[in-house]
Amino acid sequence: MKEEKVVEEAYAYTPGLKVKLTTTVSKMRRLPVPGEVHVKVGDKVNHNTIVARTQIKGNPDFVRAAMLLDVVPEELAEYLNKNVGDQVKKDEAIASYNKLFGLVKKSVLSPVNGTIESISGATGQVIIRGLSVPVEVNAYISGKVVEVLPRQGAIIETKAALIQGIFGIGGETHGRIRIAVNSPDEELTVGHIRQEDKGAVLIGGSLVTLDVLRKSTEVGVSCVVAGGVRDGDLTTFSGEEIGVAITGHEEVGLTLIITEGFGKMKMSQHTFNLLKRFEGYMASVNGATQIRAGVLRPEIIIPHEGRFNQTLGDELAAGMVLGTPVRIIREPYFGALGRVVSLPVELQQVETRSYVRVLEVELEDGGVVTVPRANVEIIEE
Repeated sequence: MKEEKVVEEAYAYTPGLKVKLTTTVSKMRRLPVPGEVHVKVGDKVNHNTIVARTQIKGNPDFVRAAMLLDVVPEELAEYLNKNVGDQVKKDEAIASYNKLFGLVKKSVLSPVNGTIESISGATGQVIIRGLSVPVEVNAYISGKVVEVLPRQGAIIETKAALIQGIFGIGGETHGRIRIAVNSPDEELTVGHIRQEDKGAVLIGGSLVTLDVLRKSTEVGVSCVVAGGVRDGDLTTFSGEEIGVAITGHEEVGLTLIITEGFGKMKMSQHTFNLLKRFEGYMASVNGATQIRAGVLRPEIIIPHEGRFNQTLGDELAAGMVLGTPVRIIREPYFGALGRVVSLPVELQQVETRSYVRVLEVELEDGGVVTVPRANVEIIEE
């Protein structure tokens, strides 16, 4: 029994970041409410191809028309200028009266552009539904439609290089890759940014600063990728504390993807070399991140239609073994890289006084640390 336990524990699987030359990427592109799908199975699409469209009803505005006119609800119908179903413009009179030969005038103005949805003689309230909002879903990646979801969207598939970051902000965007630094340990500076970088996915090295982020936004860079960022710079740039909740909703003018961690951290040589190999290629990127309650990683997808092949060993398929490359994803070693040197079977007590499964990691500087297995992820190289 004990021997079986040793085997099971030694191969406990920990999901990790992917840095792959070639993999099959599949993306479901779905409308929030039913609509019309504009592609069919087998269609080739670009990142900006519209997959599906719909209309979302506008928000309702509740207007106390009778009260504003100073009449009882039952009398409101006598003073209406509009009926249910009529369209109105913002500040257009939907009800009014003129008394005492014009000496007393009152009007109720529409607060929005929209349509009269209902008029209540019981409450004297008019509901105006705002204009419908058009919603489009694009393909996000270049590839082929492999499945259509009736009235919802489609699934797009492509052969691509895939690089996942450890953290990011900002949503989906795209651009051509430009390597702005000479090495993965070089800091990205304002001097590296050019006017012609508008719309580009800019690759830095060990650090991206607040000044660089602001300059990139000014130029119109689509995405900045770097090894590290200072926590204070990130908070100032985004205007909010970044917690464990999902990111990607920030409207900061660009997408930021961090590959290693917080502070000045050399980008993995493997990651840097892979990005450099695809300089000039169009990439689809997304900074959305969620570490807990469902893992979601920022990503760089570079479609290449399978022109590159990659031979993967069986190391990761088996799970975590001695020598497996890992990244630590919790303090106090957040972002540190290393390799597994020991997988103790017995539970060990940690600072919180709870007993957990641990492993020993030899860091890049030669030091060996013991951390809970839940605090690391495998790096797929």
